[in-house]
Amino acid sequence: MGELHEEITPKVQAFIEQQKLYFVATAPQVGRINLSPKGMDSFRVLHSRCVAFLNVTGSANETAAHLYDDPRITFMFCSFSSQPWIVRLYGVGRVYHARDAEWPEWVGHFPDLPGKRQVVVAEIASVHTSCGFAVPIMDFVGERPEMVRWAEKKGEAGIRRYWAEKNQFSLDGLPTHVLP
Repeated sequence: MGELHEEITPKVQAFIEQQKLYFVATAPQVGRINLSPKGMDSFRVLHSRCVAFLNVTGSANETAAHLYDDPRITFMFCSFSSQPWIVRLYGVGRVYHARDAEWPEWVGHFPDLPGKRQVVVAEIASVHTSCGFAVPIMDFVGERPEMVRWAEKKGEAGIRRYWAEKNQFSLDGLPTHVLP
């Protein structure tokens, strides 16, 4: 059943690296809790206590806004194969933009996806594993191409306009700092 670890074990890392889908949860001090599904080969275990994910442009920018207000973050991975398991990573996150000096260090861990908006780096405080017996068995068919096509069609200037119109504030009005 469930186990609590202080860091990402080799077994947990191997499991994470096999998953095509993960979830990111954040919350501001006051306001809505956000839970976002992620994919696109956008998650990396950097070492046993540090992970990062590439945050591509989307309809909102809740994760970034929340982390500026309250840095707590939770990641969840669950197996949809015949071997059930759930892994949750609890930590504190920090947001990096292309204008930040550290950007090249972090973005270099990921594929060069159009519409990349931020890299979120999290220091992991604890890891919780659980059975996953209630998670359905499903097959991975493939990545959706729509996000990449949408971002390529918009181009870099169009993406920046989109950020200005749709990504500068959270649903609760918190700043995301996506633009300087």
